[in-house]
Amino acid sequence: MAFWLIKSEPEAWSWADQVREEVTSWTGVRNHQAAKFLRGMRLGDLCLFYHSVSERRIVGIVEVVAEAVPDPTASDGPWVSVEVKTVRSLVHPVSLAAIKAEPRLHDFFLVRQSRLSVMPVEEETWDLLLGMGHAS
Repeated sequence: MAFWLIKSEPEAWSWADQVREEVTSWTGVRNHQAAKFLRGMRLGDLCLFYHSVSERRIVGIVEVVAEAVPDPTASDGPWVSVEVKTVRSLVHPVSLAAIKAEPRLHDFFLVRQSRLSVMPVEEETWDLLLGMGHAS
């Protein structure tokens, strides 16, 4: 199993939307590196759900329930989407400020390449972030 972080602007697709719908296609990724990461996702992989822009915090966990297929929202290009299913909310959302303040996370993709919308998360980083959010 691998671990990932996926970002969404809460005004476009929020954690509340995700919880209400339970399963959704993760569409609209238009960055080649992020699309490559989507192609690398496998059934059962877990993703941190991150509210970007206005909130900048990890709020929940989703599971990959369908691997990459052509993104139905793309008119052309090599764009793909995956399906994710709600797993659970974090007890305490983990803010970007808290992540940047944690010295053990200085190499985390979110700190180094903050604009990327899909990124891998090392298992040690995953465990640390879940501890910060009081989730297991």
